[in-house]
Amino acid sequence: MTDIALKAPGVPPPSPPPLAAERGKRISAWTRLTANRNWLGLWFMLPAAAFLILFLAYPLALGIWISFTDARIGQSGAFIGLENYEWLSDDSVFWLSVFNTLLYTAVASVVKFAIGLYLALLLNENMPFKALLRAIVLIPFIVPTVLSAIAFWWLFDAQFSIISWSLRHLGLISGNIDFLGDPWNARWSVIFANIWRGIPFVAITLLAGLQTVPPSLFEAATIDGASRWQIFRHVTYPLLTPIIAVVMTFSVLFTFTDFQLIWVLTKGGPVNATQLMATLSYQRAIIAGHLGEGAAISSAMIPFLLGAILISWFGLQRRKWQQGESND
Repeated sequence: MTDIALKAPGVPPPSPPPLAAERGKRISAWTRLTANRNWLGLWFMLPAAAFLILFLAYPLALGIWISFTDARIGQSGAFIGLENYEWLSDDSVFWLSVFNTLLYTAVASVVKFAIGLYLALLLNENMPFKALLRAIVLIPFIVPTVLSAIAFWWLFDAQFSIISWSLRHLGLISGNIDFLGDPWNARWSVIFANIWRGIPFVAITLLAGLQTVPPSLFEAATIDGASRWQIFRHVTYPLLTPIIAVVMTFSVLFTFTDFQLIWVLTKGGPVNATQLMATLSYQRAIIAGHLGEGAAISSAMIPFLLGAILISWFGLQRRKWQQGESND
């Protein structure tokens, strides 16, 4: 009778035991997590995220924490709040390094972009030995920074500079130029060296972007009677805008945090005329031993770098700019 009653219409089947039901829910939830495309993407991103946290986020957070302490080499230090930043706010050398860094970054980045874009457009044309020319353009970028700096140190030498020798033999100057001994000459000299090293990165990256532009667009613009400037303004530039945003962001970041080139050429001299925030941080933290103060200088660079990234993201990446439209 009991079996008949259980099989009768309208009578619910017996419920499984609670433990079995809970185990079934866990299995089905795990199955959904492993089968869902979004969750699968998360699993694949976890190794990269762990790498970034371990080698980027943790050192950054540790540096910011040290900037709030009076740590020295060999001493962990105690928490002192904003004392390091208050000290820097009255430090004339620090503010001079901020000025030098902004000048160095602005001038070098603008010139690198202008020359790099011109080279990219030139190398994108049909010309003889184009592959060889592209390889030659890469040479300044693949040469180690220290070797480049040593070469420029010889070129800018006050007594044996080949630049001064050539200009004297041409009758353009009467004496040697003090490239690295005069404050403003030293500033322009290190900026020139950075431009020479950075142009290939901008040129080759923009050239790669130009390779993705369909040739039919240029042909259609030419048939419509557009001039070369109009083709660049209304076809090339709007399509290159996303690449320009990425290139200029990296160019600004690399230039703003430059250390090797300056340190080998001038070590921040003369009289701190080429002292950048990166070199000053190294001097205060490693050479002088004041880790907290050096970390504060490094942390002070973060707002400038974030500003460059935000300008790129919210400015150059806007859809209207990509389509060549006005923002009105």
